[in-house]
Amino acid sequence: MTTDPRKAAIIGCGAVGASIAFRFLQQGLFSKLVLVDVNRAKAEGEAMDLSDGLPYGSAMEISAGGYDDLADCFLVVITAGANQKPGETRLDLIGKNTAILKSILTEINARGFQGILLIVSNPVDVLTYAAWKLSGCPRGRVIGSGTVLDTARLKQLLGEELAVDSRNIHAFIIGEHGDSELAVWSGANVSGIDLDQFCQLRGGVDNCHLDQLYRRVRDSAYEIIRRKGATYYGIAMAVGRIAQCLVRDEHSVLPVSVVLEGQYGLEGLALSIPSVVGRNGLEEVLEIPLNGEERQALEDSARQMKEAIESLDL
Repeated sequence: MTTDPRKAAIIGCGAVGASIAFRFLQQGLFSKLVLVDVNRAKAEGEAMDLSDGLPYGSAMEISAGGYDDLADCFLVVITAGANQKPGETRLDLIGKNTAILKSILTEINARGFQGILLIVSNPVDVLTYAAWKLSGCPRGRVIGSGTVLDTARLKQLLGEELAVDSRNIHAFIIGEHGDSELAVWSGANVSGIDLDQFCQLRGGVDNCHLDQLYRRVRDSAYEIIRRKGATYYGIAMAVGRIAQCLVRDEHSVLPVSVVLEGQYGLEGLALSIPSVVGRNGLEEVLEIPLNGEERQALEDSARQMKEAIESLDL
């Protein structure tokens, strides 16, 4: 079936799914948005609430629907799953959310879906790999939200620390979207100026301080969940950015979760790695330069992801 480039769907209408829907409404990327949830009334209520704002937003048809409505979607965003609770890691969700993902993909596969799958549910790297295996979709059409949000957190904290616009900071968090993620300090820069040099210009930021910033990024979700019970605005902005790259064929570089086929010497798993993203989904995985410590940290992260994947029945 031919896909409609202006049609998207979100599966899962909890706080994350609803926030992503609100972001899509603001962006005006799509003319049709379908909300799907196991609780049909919840999806209907979200669609009604969002539709009330259409006179002040972009022209769009927002509706609750079922899996039959997904067959011609350009993009399907999967947020359904158990939420991370205080004290839980993302990997603690693996069994519950893999089972939910399997049931969703069974329904999607039965409709001959030819669009792009964007996995947001956690643990996102493990579920991205599972989605690729279970869906039978080409590798390029299955991506995860990865560390796009973590990277934004890093840029924001660095911007605050250095008193510079965070949009001028170029740095990545890669690896697992979770406890084993790593910051690539060796390649970080501020508008082309090496980060170490820029820190010297601004004063007061040393390697010890950078490590503290990384730990704040890594633990950010735990702190937010402890205070308000869930995270959803930041990830909605991150997913909106990915969707924009897809719809507008931007060929932008984002650290999305992708299935690796030998890059960095790794395969048989998905990790959050800087990649070129355009209308067809994943275009190219970039092997960015890493120093020895960073490469070891990436391999350690990959080992944890492979162990998690091997525990699943895929």
